Amino acid sequence: MELILNLRDRIVRGETSVRATVEAAVDAAEKLNETLNAFLEIDREGALNRADKIGAQLSSVTNAGETPSLPSLTGIPIAIKDNICVRGMQTSCGSRILGPYHPPYNATAIDRLLNAGAVVIGKTNCDEFAMGSSNENSAFGPVKNPWDTSRVPGGSSGGSAAAVAAGIVPVALGSDTGGSVRQPASLCGVIGLKPTYGRVSRYGLVAFGSSLDQIGVFARNATDAALILQTISGRDPHDATTADVAVPDYTHELKNDIQGMRIGVSHALLGEGLDEEVRVAIEKAIDAYKDLGAEIVDVDLPHAKYAIAVYYIIATAEASSNLARYDGVRYGFRAEEAPALRDMYRKTRDQGFGAEVKRRIMLGTYVLSAGYYDAYYLKAQKVRMLLRQDFANAFAKCDAVLTPTSPTPAFKFGEKMDDPLAMYLNDIYTVTANLAGVPGISVPCALSSQGLPIGMQLLGPYWSEATLLRLTSAYQTAHSFTARPEIFAG
Repeated sequence: MELILNLRDRIVRGETSVRATVEAAVDAAEKLNETLNAFLEIDREGALNRADKIGAQLSSVTNAGETPSLPSLTGIPIAIKDNICVRGMQTSCGSRILGPYHPPYNATAIDRLLNAGAVVIGKTNCDEFAMGSSNENSAFGPVKNPWDTSRVPGGSSGGSAAAVAAGIVPVALGSDTGGSVRQPASLCGVIGLKPTYGRVSRYGLVAFGSSLDQIGVFARNATDAALILQTISGRDPHDATTADVAVPDYTHELKNDIQGMRIGVSHALLGEGLDEEVRVAIEKAIDAYKDLGAEIVDVDLPHAKYAIAVYYIIATAEASSNLARYDGVRYGFRAEEAPALRDMYRKTRDQGFGAEVKRRIMLGTYVLSAGYYDAYYLKAQKVRMLLRQDFANAFAKCDAVLTPTSPTPAFKFGEKMDDPLAMYLNDIYTVTANLAGVPGISVPCALSSQGLPIGMQLLGPYWSEATLLRLTSAYQTAHSFTARPEIFAG
C-alpha cells in the first residue's frame, strides 16, 4: 500500500479529514513516546492548527464545486530529526549545549515540504549532534527499537526510524553523515534513503561533517520515499554545495521490470565480521534479484577496508571545526559561575557536550594539528579519492552495488557503549557512500531468528536515486515484510 497516496485519496474523497489524519499521528506519537522516547517535541497545537488551515482551504474549493487539485503531500503528517531547523520548534541536536534553542527560520527541505502541504508533528530524538550508531548518545535518553524495546534502533536518526517503524508517521526526515539514515532504517525494518551529495540542500541542517552530511528520507515503501525525495531535492541558492542538476519524476521512474539491470556484488564484503544470519539474508536477496531478471556481476572495492579509518579522521576533523561555534556566547547553554571568558568557554563546553562529542572533537583537533595534519588528515583525503575511483570503476560494470547495511541486527542497550571501536564498526558498510558522495538506500530484506529486521543496501552512481528506487520497488513488490513490530500503531 502506498501510504501517502492512500491518505491523500481518502482526504480527497472525503473519507477522512486532514485534521483527523494529523490528530491520529499526534495521538500515536504521544501515546508511544512514553515507551519509545522517539520524540523530543510533539507540537500538537501547531500541527492541528496547520491541519485546520489546510482543511479549510480544501473545503472552500470543494464548496465552490471545483475538483480539488492538491499539492502532493496535502495533510501528510511527517516527523523531523532534531538537527534540522523548523521555525518555532526546538532544534537541540540531542544536546544539552543547544537545549531549547528555537531557530528563526526553516531549513530549505522543510520549506519545500510545507509548500507541498505536509504537516510537521514533532522533532525526533537523535544521537548528540548526529554522532552515534545506537541513539544512546542523546542527552535526553535513548530511543528504543519498536521491534524489541530492549534493543537500540540504530543511529543517529533512531527517533525518525522508530517513528516510521511504529506507524506513527508514514515518512520522516533524518540526516546521514556516515550511515545515520540507512543503518537505523536497517535495524528498524524500514526504507532509509541517502541521496547523492548535493541533491538535497543542507541549509538549515546543523553541521556535523560538512563534506559528508546529507538530509535523508525514511519510509515504508519506495513510492513514499520517491515522493518525499522529489519534494525536497533541487538547487538551492542558500547552499552552494547543491548541484544544478535536473530532478526527475521519481514516482514515474518506478517500474517493477528490472530485466537486464546489472547489480554488482563484492564478495570480499561478505566475509569476516558479518553476522551469519545477515550473510544468509544478503545471499537470498541476491538470488531474488536474479529471479527478477537482474544480472549479478562481481565488482571490487579494494580500498573499502580503509573506509572506517578514513571516515573517522575526516568526520572528526570537520566536527572539531563545526562545533567550535558552541561556546556559550551566541546561543544555547551557558555555564554558570564562570566570571572569566576563558573559564566560561571551558565550562560551557565541558558541561554542555556529552562524552562521544568530546571524544570526536579531541580526535578531530588532534588530526588537524600542525604535527599530524599530513600524517592523518591529508592521507585520509588521498585515500578518499581512491575510494571514489573504486566506485567509478565498479559502476562502469553495473547499475548498482548490493551490500549489507549493518553487520548485525539490532543489539541490546549497553552492549557496545564501553567499546567505541566496536560501535564505530557498525558503520563499516555505510560510510563508503558518504566518503564517495554517492546515493544509497537500505531496504528491509529479512527477519532474524529473533524476529529482528535485517536490511540490504543498494549504492548507485551519482544522481542515480531513480535507479535505486526502481530496484527497491521491484524487490518490495516480490518480497515484502509480513511481520510488524509488536508496538505497531498503524
